[in-house]
Amino acid sequence: MIQITSRIFVDDLNNGIEKKYHKKTFIGTEKETAEDVELLKKYLAENFTMKVNGQPKVITFLSKEVESGDVLVCYSRIKDIDKFKTLEISNTILVDWNAEQQNITHISAFGTKKSVLFTESSRKEVLKY
Repeated sequence: MIQITSRIFVDDLNNGIEKKYHKKTFIGTEKETAEDVELLKKYLAENFTMKVNGQPKVITFLSKEVESGDVLVCYSRIKDIDKFKTLEISNTILVDWNAEQQNITHISAFGTKKSVLFTESSRKEVLKY
């Protein structure tokens, strides 16, 4: 199993989702709705993908929590993974509308944790195991 933890600023995320889907959301606030969470899942699925040994894999969104008042931490995983050699990550979360955007993603697999910083100029990373 591969565990994924992503950290995104709440305000940036709500702005990015509003720009993409033309709907105001309140993710990570007390006004958050079930529809907001569904849009979050859709946005993550469209902007965060992984390939294991070159094969696309389904990422399952598990949960989220707000950290330090303004950072949304999203937890996801990929199940049914045996040993693998490469993990290709594509992360375009928020970089399409904000060139200054940075996203930190932590990947845990087989007892090893690796962290990757994604930016507008660095949207893909290949991790070797």
